[in-house]
Amino acid sequence: MAYVTKVIVRYRNDDTGREVQLPGLLTQAGILISHLRYLASKRIKSESWKERSTFAVRLLIKYINANENCFEETRDLLSAFAQAIEFGTIDHETLVDPSGLYWNPRRSEDSRTLLYHLTHYTDWLAERPEYNTKRANPFRKANSEEEKMNWCAYYNKEAHVFLSHLSDPNEASRRNNKVRTIQASKPPKSSGRFTKRFPEDEIDNLLMNGWVRRSEIQDPTEHAYIDYKGRAITLLMHYGGVRKSEVFQLYLQDIIVDRKRGEAVVRIYHPALGESPDKRYKSRREFLACRYQLKPRTDYPKSKALHAGWKAPLLTDATGKYFQINFAPVAIAKEFLLTFECYLRHQRVDAPVDSAHPYAFTNSKGEPETLKNFSRQHKNAVGRIGLQHDKHLGTSEHGHRHAYGFRLHEYGFSQIEIQKAMHHKHPESCLVYIQKTDEEIRACFEKVEREASVRHGLSQR
Repeated sequence: MAYVTKVIVRYRNDDTGREVQLPGLLTQAGILISHLRYLASKRIKSESWKERSTFAVRLLIKYINANENCFEETRDLLSAFAQAIEFGTIDHETLVDPSGLYWNPRRSEDSRTLLYHLTHYTDWLAERPEYNTKRANPFRKANSEEEKMNWCAYYNKEAHVFLSHLSDPNEASRRNNKVRTIQASKPPKSSGRFTKRFPEDEIDNLLMNGWVRRSEIQDPTEHAYIDYKGRAITLLMHYGGVRKSEVFQLYLQDIIVDRKRGEAVVRIYHPALGESPDKRYKSRREFLACRYQLKPRTDYPKSKALHAGWKAPLLTDATGKYFQINFAPVAIAKEFLLTFECYLRHQRVDAPVDSAHPYAFTNSKGEPETLKNFSRQHKNAVGRIGLQHDKHLGTSEHGHRHAYGFRLHEYGFSQIEIQKAMHHKHPESCLVYIQKTDEEIRACFEKVEREASVRHGLSQR
């Protein structure tokens, strides 16, 4: 019976003993080795990217298995697959799907992303000489998932008609005088994703009344009821504009005390290539491996607790490969230092001797704090002050970064200044953070109308 399921694979391509964990696809014919090799060749890609690529290929194999004898030509199969992932496979009048897939329609943006991943995988396959042997076999006679993928790659290479890249077809036409034949629908134009900001009038409430905790200690001090870790991380996100994933790349040594000003200097280093705090090692990757037998947190799969992402921010120090946080307002640098010192003094659990690590924030066992655990804690803190935790309401962790970007805009910073402060590589990346809500735009109209009315009244006198 044909099937496909995702598994975690320990992949090694030589005899050095170096292994990498990758998402793999297990079928009745075994592991899809070509896709593992493809992912291994894309080591610099994020874990999310690898997971999405695996998901796209898994959908294609499922579709092939469900429609094994329906298509004479690969072109028809691939065109039908593109329609299936965008429009679904269910007859919504009868609610029947003879293929058994029962896929619901997807957003056009999601469909284009899936087609993008399949295009790049099959392009890579078409360039590999080791997969040339059985590409000419008729598709209906292929008896393994590997041969099916090879045939798709062969068709892509020879006919140039497999799947559409995400680039605009008009631009591709100007560049190549040809475009991919099979494409997903173009999504409607919009001003971009709008994520609301964490409400500024609730941030003090969150810090004071949301980040609290219970204590079972007899005769507890005031420190026992304050969650200093939650407060410190929120200060970094809300007033420093730091992404949640970047917080969990911090070492203890990355938080420096400026004694002259009495404030903290916080640096976020590249998790693998950043300068090692121990000069005996050339990079953080080497430092983690030699001192702690650990890998950078970006190298762990998303299924592992130690995983933390990295959005490739603009680094401001080429030698050390780090960027420095710019607190806004700057007085928060003092508040963060006091909060972090309280965390170290009263609440941080040191790592066990046999599980040492350099990370600044730890859980109750002294292990590196995790994204999943902090997300749960942040949700609980937001709930304590009577707010619903939702990205579209601005009350998720990422809402703090949006509040930071908009605050800089309200300060009168230029677009380039906001780009630098938020560590974006492109000046336009910050535009989504400075958009006004519909309510704020209406307030601007009302203000203009009031001012015009006053001017008109004065002119009538």
